[in-house]
Amino acid sequence: METYSDILCHLKHEFVKLYKGNSHTTEILPNLPDELLQIESKQLLLLHEFLDANPIYSNHISTKISDKGYTIFEGDLNNYWIDSIKHDTSYAPFYPTWMLSAWVLALTAQNLGFEQIIDIGSGDGRIAYCGKVLGLDSISIEIDENLVNMQEDLSLKTGVKFNPVCSDATNYDFKKIPSKKSIFTIGGVPEIGEVLAESVIQNALKSSHIENSSFVLTGSHSHREFSRDKTHFGWGTSIKKLELTVVSTISLPTYWTMDQDFETPYVFTKKE
Repeated sequence: METYSDILCHLKHEFVKLYKGNSHTTEILPNLPDELLQIESKQLLLLHEFLDANPIYSNHISTKISDKGYTIFEGDLNNYWIDSIKHDTSYAPFYPTWMLSAWVLALTAQNLGFEQIIDIGSGDGRIAYCGKVLGLDSISIEIDENLVNMQEDLSLKTGVKFNPVCSDATNYDFKKIPSKKSIFTIGGVPEIGEVLAESVIQNALKSSHIENSSFVLTGSHSHREFSRDKTHFGWGTSIKKLELTVVSTISLPTYWTMDQDFETPYVFTKKE
């Protein structure tokens, strides 16, 4: 997992140095299969199709980084960001991870032996999408209907059925999902996502048919000095309260760390 992190973090920093545009939202995908990131040709094509069909992005540019070909996707997130915070029970605005980061999260889940990935606060559904591309069962739960409509359209256009669900995950009936070894990815850094994460985890743990429940929490570096909890990237108190065990942590590029020297830590936990 550290190898995946090192590859993407280096790639982000090289991209930031290279990119001279002023697009609100940017990310990149390799043009050829990548053995180090375990992306095969057909899988890479599906990652490109997701971003090509995604209405967030309106332009793409070919470039080279370290003598390898990449496509830069440029877009604007503003309309979807505004929509994502209009709900009374929305705990965090929509900010996408990099598509490659979503891939690594799904790949890590697969390498840890999980059969099913449930993406909570899924935005445009990219983590669940990557899970399905890898052959995992996936479910994408998002409260904003416009984002869910986008997901359904992306599923139709790409032919990848990653099961978008429009619901508040804090009270969703998880008994509806298949009984498999499952991992939940939960959006929202601790400063704004603590209520969501704790509520979702408590709700999910009520469903005893979900085997070996594990949860990925989106950590934070930027506010650690000012947070009441500086352990486990802001999640220490919640982890202790919910009696979770930290399995591993992986740092990956996200939209909100593109202009920073640090990345976003994702904390993999399991129920004790």
